[in-house]
Amino acid sequence: METSHKVAAKTDTTKSSRLPLHRVLAFASTDTAGNLLYTTVTTFILYYYTDVFGISVGAAGIILLVARILDAFDAPIWGFIIDHTHSKFGQSRPWFLWMAAPFAIFFVMTFWSPDISQGVKFIYALATYILFGICYTGVSTPISAILPNLSNDSDERIKLNSFRMIGGNIGFFITASFTLTFVKVLGGTNAVAGWRYNAIIFGLIGFSLLLFAFSGTKEINTEKVKPLPILQSIKSAKSNWPWFILVIAFVFYWLGNASRSAVLIYYNQYNLGHKEFASVLNALIMFQILGMVLIPFLVKKFSKTHVLMFGLALAAAGSVATSLAGNSFILLAIAWSVASVGTGISVSMPFAMLADGVDYGKWKNGIRASGFLTAISSSFAIKMGSGLGGFIPSIILENAGYKAGATQTASALSAIKFSFGYLPAIFFIIGAIVMVMYSKYEKMQPQIKADLDVRHAEDK
Repeated sequence: METSHKVAAKTDTTKSSRLPLHRVLAFASTDTAGNLLYTTVTTFILYYYTDVFGISVGAAGIILLVARILDAFDAPIWGFIIDHTHSKFGQSRPWFLWMAAPFAIFFVMTFWSPDISQGVKFIYALATYILFGICYTGVSTPISAILPNLSNDSDERIKLNSFRMIGGNIGFFITASFTLTFVKVLGGTNAVAGWRYNAIIFGLIGFSLLLFAFSGTKEINTEKVKPLPILQSIKSAKSNWPWFILVIAFVFYWLGNASRSAVLIYYNQYNLGHKEFASVLNALIMFQILGMVLIPFLVKKFSKTHVLMFGLALAAAGSVATSLAGNSFILLAIAWSVASVGTGISVSMPFAMLADGVDYGKWKNGIRASGFLTAISSSFAIKMGSGLGGFIPSIILENAGYKAGATQTASALSAIKFSFGYLPAIFFIIGAIVMVMYSKYEKMQPQIKADLDVRHAEDK
């Protein structure tokens, strides 16, 4: 009878831990909004600056680098803010409400393209890009930090993270596949107007999705969380080697992903002579979902470390294949799709593994600073990686003699081809090599969890 009672109690607990669908969808909508706006910027901003706003490729590259370096360091600041937020709405959740309007407004301003002098254009682009990046961190940090507070069930967390990634891919799919078409339809021959109206529409959608996320999510663990002093938050990273390894690997993933995205339009317009095919390739990035769907099956047979390494290696192989496809649109599409399956695995796994880094910090240093650690490992890695991933190709193109809207030289075409295929592959492979060091820490996780459970029981 006692055994039956325990089984029944466990079953009831499992059922009660399952989140209703509307809460899962609300959490997923955060990444839909984030990717819809942020991916529009990271995918098209280099092309927009050079071929629409009229900034030189070198100046555009400097903007991407300076802005990303500056606003990448706002990630720990946002982490501190999240860890010290205590409102009636929760800890992370209220930021979906508070940042919805600024996020949308600075996105629109980034693509507003005012009629100003060349020198002022540089300042305007730099300022709006930085402010938009700060707002993005204000949205993306609570997205990662809120996950441990949405459920205490590890399976539910994996489900939430999977839905979040699918939601993010939907946002990515919309902007990557239809932005160029929307711009043409909305602006006709006036590219400036087309980009401006497209930004307004996307901004309104992103704003609405974040309001839905705020209304539909609910935090359950914030009542027990006490504000952490800044030095305590920093101490949570001390000797937290699995967390450091994840951050470095994630930076290299975003270096690879951003570099191939930044050069996509250039490659299709100048190397292939079919600019519109960029939208087809962007649509095929939805193959990332296949990679994400495969993750639960892969982690049952292989370690999380090996699954992430496999994803990065597959992304690298697909990227190299795109450069070897020549003028065959079919081969290019296949290679791009293979790389996208790899990036789908690679972008999802670090988010799913961040909680392990937070647990390690608690086990090693006695401090659980989920906001600070997730901010660094997600927002910082994304911004630093995507910033450098846009800057490095811009420098390569400038040195090769790229001229916006002109017939490109053989040197410029070769630079575009290298930046499109081989450069991302190099970054992905480095990320996979870095992850070799993570394996021993993953083997420690069962013992870490057991030790933390004992400490938690003793504290009661």
